[in-house]
Amino acid sequence: MLLITRKSGESVRIAESTLVAGKAVPAAPARRRGPAASYEELARVAARAWRPVESERLGEWELRAAAGFTRRANSVLPLGDPGMPLDDALTAVRRWYGERGLPAYVQTATGAEGTQELLCAELERRGWVREVTAEVWTGALAPVADRAEGAGVVLSREADEAWLGRYQRKGLSDVALRVLGSGPSVWFATVPGGDAPAAIGRCVVDGRWASFAAVEVDPGQRRRGLATEVMAALARRALDEGASAAWLQVEADNAGARALYAGMGFSAHHAYHHYRGPEGGEGVGRG
Repeated sequence: MLLITRKSGESVRIAESTLVAGKAVPAAPARRRGPAASYEELARVAARAWRPVESERLGEWELRAAAGFTRRANSVLPLGDPGMPLDDALTAVRRWYGERGLPAYVQTATGAEGTQELLCAELERRGWVREVTAEVWTGALAPVADRAEGAGVVLSREADEAWLGRYQRKGLSDVALRVLGSGPSVWFATVPGGDAPAAIGRCVVDGRWASFAAVEVDPGQRRRGLATEVMAALARRALDEGASAAWLQVEADNAGARALYAGMGFSAHHAYHHYRGPEGGEGVGRG
């Protein structure tokens, strides 16, 4: 007997005597290899997946604000030249955020070609304080879809009350909901489970990229593979829309998430940091 695997992944057995012809299957297609990407490409894709409600250009810098909901949506993305000396640019940044009652943050990155080690050093020399560091990991998308069937996962274009009930941030404002729903093609995943979902996730499809975020599981239902099911279902939808690569962010102390993502073929691409200006204050959530 011969074991034949169809393109769908289903395996069937046939008698060798029935085989008329065959050929060797080529190596896995390019879409299954880890993606190559510059820091700037990933930074722009990440910014489009988590849009502020207000933004303004300062040369090639983008000043972003969203009423304090996460640092990513309330920080400067400095991709290039601000069009003025650094001290003047930072003064303008502090003024802009001060007018909105927000602390001034600059998002920088290290560890990849084209990142901003020099800017980090200049900020620190001027008294800016690094508050949060996380890592951006990348990987091929197809292996994520292959990890599980995605059975029982419900996909939606909007975050309903059930999804929001599982999300880690409570009491979300209208501004926060706008940020969550922002992006070129946004999908929300839910695994129903009694009074609240057993698991949730969010994915944004943007060209060849799919981003994964807000993958959360009911503490009482962990170690059942629900996070993998959620990501697999979202990955299949992203593949259907033409994506081939994936990225996500993970904090250095989240050992469980790092093990999960490494098992899916993700690896670290760069680290990103949020620096708070010396006149900054409290009031912006993590992320």
